[in-house]
Amino acid sequence: MRTSSTRRRRTRRMTVALATAATLAVPVALASPVVAADEPLVSSAVEAGIFVEKVDGLSEDFLRGVDVSTVLSLEESGVVFRDETGAEADLFTVLAEHGVNSVRVRVWNDPYHPVTGQGYGGGTVDVPRAVEIGERATAVGMSVLVDFHYSDFWADPGRQLSPKAWAGLSHAETATALHDFTANALQQFEDAGVDVAMVQVGNETNNAIAGYTRAGRDIDAPFAELVDAGAAAVRDILPDALVAVHFTNPESPGRYATYAAGLDAYEVDYDVFASSYYPYWHGSTDNLTSVLSEIATTYDKQVIVAETSWAFTLDDGDGWSNVIGSGNITPDYPASVQGQATQLRDVIAAVAAVGDAGIGVYYWEPAWLPVPGDDKSALWEQFGSGWATSAASDYDPTHVGEWYGGSAWDNQALFDWDGIPHESLRTFQYVYTGAETPREVVAVEEVSLSVTAGDDIALPAEVTVSYNDGTDERHAVTWSSAVDWIRGPGGYTIPGATGSGLAVSAAVEVQAPNLIVNGGFESADMSAWALTPPAAREQGPGNAADGDYAVTFWNGTVYTTSATQTVTGLDAGRYVLEAQTMGTNSPATDERTLSATTSEGAWSAALQMTTWPAFHTAQLADVLVGEDGVAEVRADFSLTGGAWGVLDEVRLYDAAWLGAGHDKSGLTASLAAAAAVDRALYTDASLAALDEAVAIGGVVEAGSLADVKDIRKATKAVDKALKHLRPVDKHAGR
Repeated sequence: MRTSSTRRRRTRRMTVALATAATLAVPVALASPVVAADEPLVSSAVEAGIFVEKVDGLSEDFLRGVDVSTVLSLEESGVVFRDETGAEADLFTVLAEHGVNSVRVRVWNDPYHPVTGQGYGGGTVDVPRAVEIGERATAVGMSVLVDFHYSDFWADPGRQLSPKAWAGLSHAETATALHDFTANALQQFEDAGVDVAMVQVGNETNNAIAGYTRAGRDIDAPFAELVDAGAAAVRDILPDALVAVHFTNPESPGRYATYAAGLDAYEVDYDVFASSYYPYWHGSTDNLTSVLSEIATTYDKQVIVAETSWAFTLDDGDGWSNVIGSGNITPDYPASVQGQATQLRDVIAAVAAVGDAGIGVYYWEPAWLPVPGDDKSALWEQFGSGWATSAASDYDPTHVGEWYGGSAWDNQALFDWDGIPHESLRTFQYVYTGAETPREVVAVEEVSLSVTAGDDIALPAEVTVSYNDGTDERHAVTWSSAVDWIRGPGGYTIPGATGSGLAVSAAVEVQAPNLIVNGGFESADMSAWALTPPAAREQGPGNAADGDYAVTFWNGTVYTTSATQTVTGLDAGRYVLEAQTMGTNSPATDERTLSATTSEGAWSAALQMTTWPAFHTAQLADVLVGEDGVAEVRADFSLTGGAWGVLDEVRLYDAAWLGAGHDKSGLTASLAAAAAVDRALYTDASLAALDEAVAIGGVVEAGSLADVKDIRKATKAVDKALKHLRPVDKHAGR
């Protein structure tokens, strides 16, 4: 058995509730008053409920912004915002009182169904509604960043759909329409007295804008002309406003440098280079500072982060699945209010580190709360307070289709779901003063381990315990003996406890030996694969099903691409072939196929590319390999221009690893009985014995190769532990 072949996944930290946790002594400064956006800034650290490290040298004019574009729809749906006392309050007043000094609002051209008039959702923010949001921000002293999407609905790297009214226009006509729409909209902001300080010409325009898609990464003349048309409109109507361009994926090597060089080559008129930055996907804050500094220094441009966020919980508030959950949270920060504060502080510091050119950070949709009531879907449909309504399906069938509904962002709000602001909202103030609180545990490392069947499973002797002041400690851990009951491929949960009494768990995934060479594309040696361009191995956080690398592909026009490997030396018999795919902007008419061909026949299954970042697994369970021992494995794609996809974790393994399928119904029933126990009635010692038996039973239940003897022993252990539960002595201590 070998430990060296064990492949560890990224670990993540699990937020733990420690309502009665002992706090450790930490020097705490005397309380100082927090400050509103329009009050003088103080410099001494304040007593608080969270830790925030001061950002030295931060300009008082630094844009401390939020995007609250869904606010009108939320209020129409019955969402109530409150102040810290719980009293009902105006959202914009609350924001200003917590140090926010700017509001970003997106603008869609015509976010309504052309026949029914129903709004598309996501706030249904047309120009008049955006102006109303701008007026409310201006009324409490906040500036406004107007974010033109130049689409009737969401625009991002995966989609840049032309507005309905611009369909069929020539390029020159589109440029004119873009200019005129921008000028008309900004005139409405100006007439309403909105303090527009900055205008964003396009949203996350990595590859496209206003329905025009570039053929590659380089900026081209048509793209530059469209951006310049928007910029010209800003100069015409609001000559004092800054013009911003907006891109994303700062983690991708050379991307921003290419964009900035292209904008410069075509002499595009802009002032601010804006980036999205989500730690889940976009690399480190050090890299963010580096790429933005290069642009600021080389091209004399100002820079901002136009979108960022972090989760305060992994729970869901409205029954509509969230973008970020337990399956794709990263270990950068704990999912907690403290985690939000630390993340936001770090992003502000990263932009400020650029120097005078780093002028601001905007938190994306911190107030997108769950709507109240039992019939949420009706409110989403009527008022557009969810991410999309059914009306948007006709406009964007690829990305919406039947997948319309509620908020996928409620767990990243800077407000609790009852409308009371989290203290993380005060980070916009605390970055000037610093904030301190008693030190306590906020997260315990949750271990994830991926091994090949037959290899040793080596759980770590220590785990990282994280504290709210940003420090970490290593604590020894004792693991359940359930790890010794792992049998064959499967997903297993092994509980443990630290010496300090904190619960911890390890997620162990055991995989059948993969007969594909470099099936996860983690090795730079791609000689076993034949890739048809534009398919290429690429590193990118969030773009791999497992590990750090995957094969990705994109092209601005219709294209085909493939990945092929011929496997030799196989034993004759039945095999299973699997592959995972993910992508965007690929309609159902595209062809995406996983196939295996041997001397015994050919097998195929459809690969899916529905939405980012949802991976789908295609499986061929009955691939027969003949006496020649050869199998050709292929993933073929025939895709629409603008479709982007990922292929990862291609696996071929012997079907014998699937196991014999022994009856586990008795064990399942015993585990269900254990789960139903009222733990308040029994002693800790007897519950501990039950927990250990349950841990073993859960592992045996998950084991593909658990035999009849294993199942019988595990069932007996759970039943025995249930029988030996000891009631709490209610009279003890009297």
